[in-house]
Amino acid sequence: VQLVESGGGLVQPGGSLRLSCAASGFSFSRYDMSWYRQAPGKERELVAKITSNGRSTNYADSVKGRFAISRDNAKNTVYLQMNSLKPEDTAVYYCYALWTLLRNEYWGQGTQVTVSS
Repeated sequence: VQLVESGGGLVQPGGSLRLSCAASGFSFSRYDMSWYRQAPGKERELVAKITSNGRSTNYADSVKGRFAISRDNAKNTVYLQMNSLKPEDTAVYYCYALWTLLRNEYWGQGTQVTVSS
C-alpha cells in the first residue's frame, strides 16, 4: 500500500499550488480521501475530505473558498488545489485514505508547503 504526495514547495502569499496523492495497493475507489496538515508545534488538522464516489466534499473553515479537493478514480489520485495561499497555510500536508465500512486507513508521508515572501 502506498500513498505518495507531490506538488508541495515554496510559494509567495497569494500564490497557488496543486497537490497530488497517488494511491496504489488498495481499492482506491472504495475509500474516502482526505488532506490533513500539520504546522510546527501544532496538531494535525483536517483540511478537506471527499467521499469515495466524489459526490460530497467538506472543508475546514480556514480554507473554504480557497482550496478545492477532487479525485480521479481512474487514475487512483486525489488532488488539492490551493489558491490565495497565506503564510498560515504553511505546513506538511498529508494524504489520508479511509474505508469506513472496514475502518481500514492509510497515511502518506507528507509534502511540505511553505508560503513566504
